[in-house]
Amino acid sequence: MTKRIFVTATNTDIGKTYTTKLIMKEFASRGFRVGVIKPIETGVQIKAADGEELLKCIKEINKEFSELHLEDIVPITYELPAAPYVASSGKKLDLKKIDEAIEKIEKLCDVLIIEGAGGLYVPLDEEYMIIDLIKYFRASALFVTHCSLGCINDTLLSKKALEDKKIPHVIAFNCRKNDDSFSVVSEPYFLKTGVEVLKVDKNIDTICDVLYNLQII
Repeated sequence: MTKRIFVTATNTDIGKTYTTKLIMKEFASRGFRVGVIKPIETGVQIKAADGEELLKCIKEINKEFSELHLEDIVPITYELPAAPYVASSGKKLDLKKIDEAIEKIEKLCDVLIIEGAGGLYVPLDEEYMIIDLIKYFRASALFVTHCSLGCINDTLLSKKALEDKKIPHVIAFNCRKNDDSFSVVSEPYFLKTGVEVLKVDKNIDTICDVLYNLQII
C-alpha cells in the first residue's frame, strides 16, 4: 500500500505548500516514486495557485506525472477564499471524487503527500473537518506550525487534537526570516517539555525519516 502523509498546519499561510514541496524532493532524492494531491483548494479565481506549484514540482521529480493536469492534483476547487463549508454554500463533500483522484495518482507513486487546507478544524461540510480527512485517508500527519509569538498555544492545541484522534504525527516548525525571537520566547518551552524542535528548513531529512516510520493506528 502507498505510504500516505497528510500535511496540515495551525492555520492558513503557515507554509504547507512550501513544506510539501521540500518533503516531496527529499523522498524523491531517496529513490521513492513520490506523488502529491491537494484534495481541496479555495480562493481559486482562475487556477489553483497551490496546485500549480505542486504540479510543477511533481513533474520535475516524477516523470510518470507528465501527462497529469491541474484538476488531477486539485480535484475540488471553490472560488471564495473561505473554509470549504462556506465556499461551497454548505454542500456535502464529494469524497468519491477525491477517492478516485487518489486512486489514479497512487498508481504512479510509492509515497503520496496529501496537502490539506487551512488548519485541523477547518469545516469541509456538516460532517467532516480537515482532521477527519486524515483519519479517513488512513494517513500519518506532518503538522506544520509557525515560530512567531503565540506558537506555543497554537502548536499545543493542534497537537492535542491529533493525539485525541490517535493520529500519528510529526511536528515541524516553519521559522521565517522575521522569527528571530523564537529561540528566546518560545523554543525554550518546547525543549523543556520534551517537544522535539524539528525545523523545516534545517531538519527535513530527519522529518522524513520519522514520517516514513510512523505506524498508522
